[in-house]
Amino acid sequence: MRVLGLAGSPRKGGNTDTLLAKFMEGTVSQGSETRTIAVCNFKISGCWHCDACLEKGICRVKDDMQMIYHEMEAADRIVLASPVQFMGISAQLKAVIDRCQALWARKYVLKIPPLGDNRPRKGFFISVSGRRTVPNLFDGELLTIKNLFRMIDVPYAGELLVPGVDAVGDILKHPDVLEQAYQAGQKFTET
Repeated sequence: MRVLGLAGSPRKGGNTDTLLAKFMEGTVSQGSETRTIAVCNFKISGCWHCDACLEKGICRVKDDMQMIYHEMEAADRIVLASPVQFMGISAQLKAVIDRCQALWARKYVLKIPPLGDNRPRKGFFISVSGRRTVPNLFDGELLTIKNLFRMIDVPYAGELLVPGVDAVGDILKHPDVLEQAYQAGQKFTET
């Protein structure tokens, strides 16, 4: 089992990264091979909407997104993680998602599997927010994340959404949530 984690936080070592790391530990405990990619460490352009991908399902922008496409195709499980930023996902993760337009073209224009094959996969989402009491706090993120997974034919297996953690390290004050992340990672690897 190969599990890919895409860490969307621009703040290295923050609450989102900590939760994702604990989740990935849970997958490793079940024998999974993992790779976590902190997308803020890579050069990923936004989508140019040039429509070149409509011809072959390949993005013409040659940057670090090419490596992420490869990792997504190789993964059996994909977990995305992002803090809430202005009621949505981080700009870094949004650039990755926007560049999945090439995968959309594979599925809807070229009628081929968006990730290269039809093997069963699963997707999961992790998010934290500094706010606590905002109505529908995670709805903007969930709309984007669930639509991405649907579009790339990765069934949505769940989420871990944590409000009220803002300052670096706040998540460490919630060992119960860290344990939830670990257990969710363990369950995520089940077939």
